[in-house]
Amino acid sequence: MSPTSPKHLPADIRLIRHGAGRLRLLCRLSQLKRLLDDHSFWAVGRSPQQLGRMILASQAVVSAWRGGDLVGFGRATSDGVYRAVLWDVVVDGQLQGLGIGRRLMEALLECPAVAGAERIYLMTTNSEGFYEKLGFRHVQEQRLMLLEGITATDISGSSVQRGHG
Repeated sequence: MSPTSPKHLPADIRLIRHGAGRLRLLCRLSQLKRLLDDHSFWAVGRSPQQLGRMILASQAVVSAWRGGDLVGFGRATSDGVYRAVLWDVVVDGQLQGLGIGRRLMEALLECPAVAGAERIYLMTTNSEGFYEKLGFRHVQEQRLMLLEGITATDISGSSVQRGHG
């Protein structure tokens, strides 16, 4: 391991794999909101209510804590067999390079719903090198496609509103 990706977390960082209730995080949604608002560009402005729904709908949720402060987070959705997608992996910018992101990723990849999937996907804008070190690769034969901000009426004639973010 290189000095920028240590095998062990710093002694004052605690990693938590959240169970089904995810109570610790649900009681601290303001901390999750602050972490995402301050250290990501893609998740800025999510409401605590949206974050709570997001956490409950995820099959794997992992967080990193320094004392009582949330300093890292990641989650995954999965069918447990064919596909899993990693989402919202973020570490406090002042603590990047200490191995927290690597440990969050390892913990997510070890979760049964993710580990049991045939393929594990993620999307990144500016952290390709980090994910490549963990074994992820570019997939040329697939294209990311996006549907956002429209109503399902535009497709099916029903009136279901699509959510943002």
